[in-house]
Amino acid sequence: MRWCARSSVMTRNDKIQRYRSALQLGFFVLFVLAPVTNLLRFDLHEGQLWFMGQRWVLGIDALRAGQVTATQAAWGVLWRGILPALALAGGFLAVAYRYGRLYCGWLCPHFSAVELLNGLLHRAVGKFSLWDPRPTPGAAADGRWWPLFALSCVVLGFVWAISLVSYLLPPREIWPALLGGTLTPNQARFLFIAWGVFTAEFAFARHLFCRFGCAVGLFQSLAWMANPRSLVIAFDRPRARDCRTCGSAATVPKSGSACDNACPMRLNPRNIKRMMFSCVQCGQCLQ
Repeated sequence: MRWCARSSVMTRNDKIQRYRSALQLGFFVLFVLAPVTNLLRFDLHEGQLWFMGQRWVLGIDALRAGQVTATQAAWGVLWRGILPALALAGGFLAVAYRYGRLYCGWLCPHFSAVELLNGLLHRAVGKFSLWDPRPTPGAAADGRWWPLFALSCVVLGFVWAISLVSYLLPPREIWPALLGGTLTPNQARFLFIAWGVFTAEFAFARHLFCRFGCAVGLFQSLAWMANPRSLVIAFDRPRARDCRTCGSAATVPKSGSACDNACPMRLNPRNIKRMMFSCVQCGQCLQ
């Protein structure tokens, strides 16, 4: 399977990007609201998983209370614990085996934040990452975007920190305590340390985390690499000469082609598959 990079499908690629952006926005909202609505969270106080507004019980407490037999409890663990976990992991890896890091590029709330911050930083300094060696060809840097980039890192860092806390502690306990300034020392310590770490990560290492630090992305990439017929961004080598005049490559030495500059993961899309290990199938290089 291959993404097609021909100019005749540019309109289709535009539609794909709009559809992808809508999915990212929807999943980000779902990520933030899931613990608030008890759609998905784990309550550390109760040691209880909440799913779809209901307590997800395995029957162990009922066994301790003598309400069910050991056999019934074992079946509960199997049907409501082991099998759903295996089905979820198996389905997730099956999609990755076929399509690669589709979750990362199309749903992941972290990657949607990465792309947002990339755009803001590019407006400020003409680069998508502070670690890019040079601005992208033709980029017009405007330092007035720096405050918005910094503020966005801080806001997104807080959203991730408070969301993480809400997945582990009851939101009805955390939010009133936060607004009223009555967080416990441990809650405040955890929240503000997480806020600082996420803010620094978004500002300086967001691409590095996606490429090297995310276990979800790593397992998707490993499954993808194992399938020789998986979806890839294919480079049409017989047309390689066209890259000489692509973007500003002809006038700016070592500037690379437009697809290199567009990749949000800072990869070279014209490379072979094993050199594209962290590709998130976003399709932006096709533009």
